[in-house]
Amino acid sequence: MFLSNMLVTHGQQGWEIAHQLLVDLFLFLEPHLRRNELTASVKEFYKGTLRVLLVLLHDFPEFLVSYHLSFCNVIPDNCVQLRNLILSAFPRGMILPDPFTPNLKIDLLPEIAQSPPVYSNITGPLGGMQTDLDEFLSSGQKKAFLAGLLPRLCKDKSNTIDAARVNSLVLYVGMKAMNRLHNSQIAHSLAHTPEMEILQKLMEFDDRGRFISLNAIANQLRYPSSHTHYYSCVMLFLFSEAKDDGVKEQVTRVLLERLIVHRPHPVSLIMRDVQGI
Repeated sequence: MFLSNMLVTHGQQGWEIAHQLLVDLFLFLEPHLRRNELTASVKEFYKGTLRVLLVLLHDFPEFLVSYHLSFCNVIPDNCVQLRNLILSAFPRGMILPDPFTPNLKIDLLPEIAQSPPVYSNITGPLGGMQTDLDEFLSSGQKKAFLAGLLPRLCKDKSNTIDAARVNSLVLYVGMKAMNRLHNSQIAHSLAHTPEMEILQKLMEFDDRGRFISLNAIANQLRYPSSHTHYYSCVMLFLFSEAKDDGVKEQVTRVLLERLIVHRPHPVSLIMRDVQGI
């Protein structure tokens, strides 16, 4: 009742507060879920969290759509069902296509002309690298940035990869690419863009880093939109152009492990799987 009252306020005035409360909830659960060590009380707390998300998915899907990035930033990567609940949200009034329709193509759907709302702070996790990133994306000439990119995606004074920074980077460069490319150009022009150079650079991480990066891409396969179209093409490109079989195996793993858990599943994820990598 308390949460729903904040979400029905005029002009979405209560959304940011509700968003921060949910982020704090996930941060409380994160160490328990990451270690997979749940006491009886934490298990009940987790079940209650799932029920809250199901209510939000049914009654306030636009809220989950708008803040998906910051929610995914604080959910451990082993919590596939929890993440799927958030990524399965789609705006009320939208009629989703049947992903099992024969010969269904994402790039032919009219919805790919529309961009989903993003209320999360995308640039915050990027920190001081945003200026250098913008310069590279605008010119593609500063190869020193690309060469030094991977260490800058680690937490300060550590070799631990900052998943939130990778998530923000993946979404940021994709949005930049979509601002320049028309939807009809994406599949054909993908290979020759600075944004794709960055996404391919992420595949040079070790297994753990590639897994985080591919999850960041898969997080954008939600309901049909311009984001879904772009990142679907990215995933297909990374798979088809990979010289290392380990990359192909991890792409397959990231997609399949999101489909073998209990429903709901993001519809565009099913479409990507049905069309086949």
